[in-house]
Amino acid sequence: MEPNDQLAIIVPMLTDLVDQLEAAQLSNRTACADLTVSGVLDHMMNGAGAFAPAFRGEAPSEPSPTTAGAGDVPADDFRQAMNGLRDAAATPGAMERTIDAPFGRVPGSVFARFVAFDGLIHGWDIASATGLAYDPPDNVVAAVDGFARATIGAEMRDGDTFADATAAPAGASPLERLVAFSGRTV
Repeated sequence: MEPNDQLAIIVPMLTDLVDQLEAAQLSNRTACADLTVSGVLDHMMNGAGAFAPAFRGEAPSEPSPTTAGAGDVPADDFRQAMNGLRDAAATPGAMERTIDAPFGRVPGSVFARFVAFDGLIHGWDIASATGLAYDPPDNVVAAVDGFARATIGAEMRDGDTFADATAAPAGASPLERLVAFSGRTV
């Protein structure tokens, strides 16, 4: 499955998830390092804003301030950021461009797969912290899982970029096994 096909499925799932959030859930702790739900949303929106220009072959722009009020779910800002990133990854030449990623320079096609992995895992973070339903299609999980296991090596597991893999519980779903591989406790 091509990375843009993955993003075409993952981005709407993420925006639908965020549309269901209530303001009181923003302070819920997630399995992602020391981030709350609000922190995960900020991380994702800032990342989208930083990397959408790279996919288009443009210089990075300054992060856009959110328009949501303090304590409000930034659903519109999140949708705009995620759709902008997905659309930028689909621009002509985006998969061939070199992207300066946090872990080094990589082709756009590789970075887009990291974006899909990041989005899929952060969707689980949000859902598990809030009790919301999140059920990505098996073919998307399988494609992301295959990429992650082939690409994320010990040198990337520095505790910042990725934590050490954990053991998934018996009977874990394919998504939960991928989440455990990402370093989260399921």
